[in-house]
Amino acid sequence: MIMKKILSVVVAMFIVCVAMAQEFECQIQISHSQLQGTNYEKIFQSMRKDLYEFINNTKWTNNVFSKNERIECNISITVEKEVASDEYSGKIQVTSSRPVYGTSYMSPLFNYLDDKFQFKYVEMEPIEFNPNVFTSNLSSVIAYYCYIMLGLDYDSFGSQAGTTYYQLAEKIVQNAQSAQEPGWKQYESTKNRYWLTENLLNDQYSGFRDFMYTYHRQGLDRLADKPSDARTSVEESLESLRSMHRRRPGSFLMSIVSTVKSDEIINIFSDGFSDEKARVANLMKEIDAANSSKYDKITRSE
Repeated sequence: MIMKKILSVVVAMFIVCVAMAQEFECQIQISHSQLQGTNYEKIFQSMRKDLYEFINNTKWTNNVFSKNERIECNISITVEKEVASDEYSGKIQVTSSRPVYGTSYMSPLFNYLDDKFQFKYVEMEPIEFNPNVFTSNLSSVIAYYCYIMLGLDYDSFGSQAGTTYYQLAEKIVQNAQSAQEPGWKQYESTKNRYWLTENLLNDQYSGFRDFMYTYHRQGLDRLADKPSDARTSVEESLESLRSMHRRRPGSFLMSIVSTVKSDEIINIFSDGFSDEKARVANLMKEIDAANSSKYDKITRSE
């Protein structure tokens, strides 16, 4: 009887631990070296701790993530100016990655620098987020990028699987339309938070989401076991991007792909056949013309 009770307690504790496992394993860095003063160190140490707990302890989905399934990500904030009491401006860089099946390699999914980041932070005040109401720019921007990272991660494992999370990010954009802080509105820029969600949910750019699934699930995840078949799938995924690029040249999403994936694509095809290398090099030069010389590395590896 005693052993049964102990076993029941252990099982219950295991269930609780699994249920509590959240979606992110996120590291936070905050740089404030451009600010003059001695009190900022304590303020931003507190902010870093609050953001860490906000991101890593919030339940962002209805799904259960085991600890080894949590999304590895990094958020780096550079504070450049104090614009008012407890209010700052600067930039935020967000990166995330996902594991590749059968390897210890982490494939980058997202790497984006948002240079229109203005926020208010008061030490000891909790960071609050309500998906239905704009409460603060700090929590809204962080939650927005959490949903973007979730959407990209889900899209990399299942075809169009990230839609729900892009829609939640879009709702944050809609709630923020009356905000005074920049980065949320259609007319402010062609590449900001508004346009990122617009493009991700726009059928005109569906080639990007087709790419995310085919490239990762049918390509990278098979690279260790079936390298030739995997490279074929990766090349097919790049054809989806080329079709999108020809319809919508210079798109926001293409710039994200070139930032995140160019080095990885070069490495994937370094072991490819000569004809594969030539095709992929020419394809990448077309869709990422600004960096076309970079893709000569593919054919030089022969």
